Formats: sequence, structure tokens, C-alpha cells
Amino acid sequence: MAVVQEPVLRRHPECRVQVDTIGRERQPVVCIDTFLDGADALRSHAIAQGGFHDNTGFYPGLRTPAPRAYYQVLYENLPGLIREVFGLGPEELASVESSYSLVTTPPEALHPVQRVPHFDSNSPTELAMIHFLCDGEQGGTGFYRHRQTGFETVDGSRREAFLASLEADAKSGKIPPPSYINGDTDQFERIASYEAKFNRLLLYRCTSLHSGNIAEGFSFDADPAKGRLSINTFLLNR
Repeated sequence: MAVVQEPVLRRHPECRVQVDTIGRERQPVVCIDTFLDGADALRSHAIAQGGFHDNTGFYPGLRTPAPRAYYQVLYENLPGLIREVFGLGPEELASVESSYSLVTTPPEALHPVQRVPHFDSNSPTELAMIHFLCDGEQGGTGFYRHRQTGFETVDGSRREAFLASLEADAKSGKIPPPSYINGDTDQFERIASYEAKFNRLLLYRCTSLHSGNIAEGFSFDADPAKGRLSINTFLLNR
């Protein structure tokens, strides 16, 4: 089997950083456009290596590990920004997990919990990123407020109340239809939305309620050359 050469990556000299505070809770979301010089090579690497597999979590699609070069460029360029915006030093983030990702699960196959916004962890000192290696027609990312509780983030102190509210809705017949959330519903209000754009990176707390903006007519293509290719990263305390 041919060896796929790792891409050469560095921060793009024309990258643009925007820091927003969203919703009533004023949570920070960092949006970096034109993030990497070498993003085309990164996309080509994903296409060439293939090997996307079903995952065991709730991500609605396929994943495969990102290359070592990607980890290196994150280590070289993000610590200062993370400290400035989130107040976190490198010593507080014990591990980094990055994966190429493709949304491939059709709406009729979604588990009920995949039909509503989610949080990635209950720790406000853990961060998540999505780096789009696709274009706008593939759909971006939205952030949400849960109407019943008013929560826009779900940390350890809120987890039980949030899940109990969802369970109560389910028991009363308020189960979301088999579709991806893509805007306001009876249960959730979208408080911010960022379109997919090639080489755009979003960085936010893992506690923020969010979901991909997957519209009707989405192709769910498992080919990384055609589908909703991104790199999803988690910066964790463990």
C-alpha cells in the first residue's frame, strides 16, 4: 500500500482572527478565516489516505485520525490565542484529539439525541474546534439556547437538569422529528451561526450547545472529495 505523504502546514500569513461573544451568557467563539497555508494539501491528504470508519460516539458520520503535522501546527499557533480568549494555559490542556470527519448519517437513521444541539463535555476548561475543509454549501455550525432551561452551555452543575428536561419532553411525546436541527425549534433557539467556508476554523468551549447546519437536500456523501470534510479537534484536561 502506498504511503501517503504528510502535508506541510503553517499558519497562513493572511489569516484573520475574529472573537465573538454570543448569546445571553456571552460565551466566546473564535472564528479564524484562511487559517492554514497548506489547507489544500491537507484536504488532498484526507482524500488520498481514505480509511474513514464508523465511530463509536454520537458523531453522525465517519472519522479517521488527522496527520501529525496538524497537531504540530496547532501547538505552534494557538496557545497564545487560547490563553488570551479562554484564560487557559498549555499546562491545563493535557491532550489533543484531531480527526478528519464526514457527516454521512441520513436523517432517518439519527438517534433522537442527534436531532438536537449537543455539548462535547461538561468541563468549561475543555475546548472544541471545527476546521472546515469544504465549502459553504456543506453547511456550517450553529449555537443554541435551550428554551425550557435557558441554558446555552451545559457544565457539570447543569447536566442533570438539562437531561431531565429533554427526558420529560420525550415522555410527553415531544420527540424531535428525524432531521438535523438547522434553526429555531419549539425546544431550541439558535443564537449564532457560522457558515462553512474552506479553511475556516471555529474554536469554542466544549460546554456550548451546538450542532452542524445540515439543510434539506444534503448529500451525505462518504467521499471526502465531495462530502462535508472537516477536522474536529478536542483540547481536553485529561
